[in-house]
Amino acid sequence: MTAHRAPVRILVCDDHAVVRAGLLALLDSAPDIEVVGEAGTGEEALALAAKLTPDVVLMDLQLGEGIDGVETTRRLTSVPGASLHVLVLTTYDTDADITRAIEAGATGYLLKAERPDELFAAIHSAAEGRTALSPPVASRVMANLRRPRPTLTDRERDILAQLARGIGNRDIARALHISEATVKTHLRRIYDKLGVDTRAGAVAVAKERRLVP
Repeated sequence: MTAHRAPVRILVCDDHAVVRAGLLALLDSAPDIEVVGEAGTGEEALALAAKLTPDVVLMDLQLGEGIDGVETTRRLTSVPGASLHVLVLTTYDTDADITRAIEAGATGYLLKAERPDELFAAIHSAAEGRTALSPPVASRVMANLRRPRPTLTDRERDILAQLARGIGNRDIARALHISEATVKTHLRRIYDKLGVDTRAGAVAVAKERRLVP
C-alpha cells in the first residue's frame, strides 16, 4: 500500500482576477494540489508567502503597479531558510524574460498555453526543487547557453549607464558629445545584445548582469 502524498500547497500570484479565478478552479480539480492563497500584486504575494508558507508560488511576470514578478521572485527566493519554490506561469517567452526570471531564482518557467496536466506535473516538479520548463522555453534556454553572450563596447556601456540614470536620448547625446541619431543606433545594438526591446528591459538586464552600478 502506497503512502498518501501530502498535497502541494500553492500560492497564486496574478494581477488579473479573472485569470486567478480560472487558475483556482483548475487547481482545485487536482486532488494533490491545495491552493492556500491568491495575490494580485508582488507586495501582496510577499506578505502572504511569509504568512502562509506555501510550497510553490505560481508567479505571473507582469503585475501592473508595484514590483514585477521577477523582483517578487528574487525577494521570495532570497529569504534565508526559505523552502518555497517559484514557478513562473506567463504568456511572455522572450529571452530577456526567461533569463531574468531564472537568474532571479525561479525553479520553473511555464507558458499559460500549456495543458492542465503539464501544469500539474510542473507544480510537483517545482515543489521537489526540480526544474520545470515549457518545451519552447527549454529550447530557448539551450540555444542561449550554446550561443556566446555578446559583449558591449565601451561606448554602449557608457550609454547604458546614462540610460540607467533615466536620462533621455537628447541629454545622452549632449553628455557624450555624439548625435542623437548615433545614440539611437547604439540603443538598437544594446537591445539586440541584451535580448530586450525597451529601455526599462535594458536597464533591468544590465543591473542583473552588473553591467551598470
